Amino acid sequence: MNHVKIEVVHAIERKGTSLVVEGPVPPDRLRALTLHPSLDAFRRPKEQHQALIEIAGLTEGRIVLAREDNVVVGYVTFHYPDEMERWSEAGMEDLIELGAIEVADDYRSVGLGKTLIAAAFERGQLDNAIVYTTEYYWHWDLEGSGLTVWQYREMMERLMKSVGMVWFATDDPEICAHPANCLMVRIGKDVPQESVEQFDRVRFRQRFMY
Repeated sequence: MNHVKIEVVHAIERKGTSLVVEGPVPPDRLRALTLHPSLDAFRRPKEQHQALIEIAGLTEGRIVLAREDNVVVGYVTFHYPDEMERWSEAGMEDLIELGAIEVADDYRSVGLGKTLIAAAFERGQLDNAIVYTTEYYWHWDLEGSGLTVWQYREMMERLMKSVGMVWFATDDPEICAHPANCLMVRIGKDVPQESVEQFDRVRFRQRFMY
């Protein structure tokens, strides 16, 4: 499968400072940058920085980031499903996970999240892929945001819907573990019907759930 990567660059003004949103960013470019210290939702910034470099080096991997000068203040990752998760079972080359999206605490009021994921889909880059994201409430920054579980869920749904991702049903146990968890999916316009049907079989292991 041809994983098209077309560099996209945008500038955002924030309180007199210019932020740059760019990607997909190659590994060498990422190595020259540092991560904002509050980007610690998944692991410590230094370790997360290394993880981003590794993802950027994957054939299908892509990192779109926001930076102020040489400091990364937000990012979104795309890669194949983890081999330990059900989504990898079919071995689909056109199934890509929107794995993580994170914005530093002080930069959350300027629409960076929406700009980051919009940049990833620009110019039809992912039109030949099924892109999915699994939203789990235990990953959400409820304390820092001051939102309830359902308010945060609504915010994440709005964010994903901004690039055409919609809610999909599944019998995945982790998603079914809490009603706020959800699976959201965007099926690119160039995805063949057989891939859609294959993804449906991955979403449901129990035939009666169709």
